[in-house]
Amino acid sequence: MTSVVSAHGRAGTAKRPQPPSCRERAERGKAARAQVPRSAHAVYEPAQDRADPVDLVEAQSAARVSELVPIRYGRMTESPFRFYRGAAAIMAADLAATPRSGITAQLCGDAHLLNFRLLASPERHLMFDINDFDETLPGPWEWDVKRLATSLVIAGRANGYTRRQRAEIVRSTVRSYRERMRVLAGMGNLDVWYDHQDTAELEAVVAEGMNRTRRKRLSHVLDKARSRDNLQAFEKLTCVVGGERTITPDPPLVTPLEDLLPDLERRQLEQNLAELVSGYSDTLQSDRRALLGQYRLADVARKVVGVGSVGTRCWIILMLGRDGEDPLLLQAKEADVSVLARYVGGSAYENQGERVVAGQRLMQATSDIFLGWKRTEGIDGRQRDFYVRQLHDWKGVLEPEGMLPDGLRRFGVLCGATLARAHARSGDRIAIASYLGRGDSFDRALPVFGEAYADQNERDHAVLTEAVRTGRVPSV
Repeated sequence: MTSVVSAHGRAGTAKRPQPPSCRERAERGKAARAQVPRSAHAVYEPAQDRADPVDLVEAQSAARVSELVPIRYGRMTESPFRFYRGAAAIMAADLAATPRSGITAQLCGDAHLLNFRLLASPERHLMFDINDFDETLPGPWEWDVKRLATSLVIAGRANGYTRRQRAEIVRSTVRSYRERMRVLAGMGNLDVWYDHQDTAELEAVVAEGMNRTRRKRLSHVLDKARSRDNLQAFEKLTCVVGGERTITPDPPLVTPLEDLLPDLERRQLEQNLAELVSGYSDTLQSDRRALLGQYRLADVARKVVGVGSVGTRCWIILMLGRDGEDPLLLQAKEADVSVLARYVGGSAYENQGERVVAGQRLMQATSDIFLGWKRTEGIDGRQRDFYVRQLHDWKGVLEPEGMLPDGLRRFGVLCGATLARAHARSGDRIAIASYLGRGDSFDRALPVFGEAYADQNERDHAVLTEAVRTGRVPSV
């Protein structure tokens, strides 16, 4: 507290403003229902002046590596679900026109079901959490829930589930979010902070919705996730050439620097990337900075990642420690302005890499020990922001194609609870829980929204597919 002098000349302390009481926060949530009824979230109607979806995707592509953009379009045209994964900017524009409760939280910004994954904690426990934070910003908490719900509808359609089955999957997911938020609202701040989902819950929740063959597949996914560490990635992605350990080329997905640029430009980029690694370490905790300092930079290659991220600058960085068989593989990924920023306001962080890292640390139960950020200069003289993390660290994903309807429903339940915990760490969990209430009004609204937006997604996918067919946009 700040020291002050009172009217009587005695030293005192300036009191900070008192935060709202639990009752006031709950009343705020209830009052929001009068402004935006929970049933209003069922509504989706495209705006009359809705932008061309291809124009929105091309606007993103304009800042990306031009030779990689056709790969992005090729992946997005493969299926409506693949399109949806790359269409966060399109959905952000559409969500901006939907009803808002007025209560905010830190958003993932791209909370589709494949961004809920298996991850390793620093203590080497296999956890289940949100994985992708490229678009993270504070915003309306319901936007993340709607993106998750719609992804389940789209996955259900791809699997041939009936509309009734899809509705039950979404209702269960949203009910899980609502009920978990109510539990979190009654917990203390530290208890919320330490709350997490481990793989025991994942196995128990999902496996009951699978037949014997698919349960074996789930077990294989968990075992594979535990094996996806630096050594596994090291063996898969590197080789020895002329006595030196280098990253194995796999163009255009993995391309060494010498295959990208002539010697002079390559040396400049190598220097810039070396400065990125050394400079980014300043954003780590001191003990982790000391650990990183025990490694040397051995090789760098460009990597194509994901669906929505294709075309952003992404580098695999091979570091070697005690000897040539002691690896650390890092990924430095370009961070641009969030697709949400136009609708919820810009970030409090000037560096977009710091925005991603801050959002990830806030929403995840535990984060990669090498997670950090840095701004660096490209060979074109432009300053670009990056965030850095380990390339593989016990990461694994459950593909929805292998799930029976009850398995996907149970997976959605776990995703809903995980998203609630992530929002509760940053937003007003008491107000959100009060807004949602004990009834199922919001649960019943989201399947309606999800079906309507899945229809929109299919129309947009068809527009992009036609744009590729006519040559309006290039595709590989």
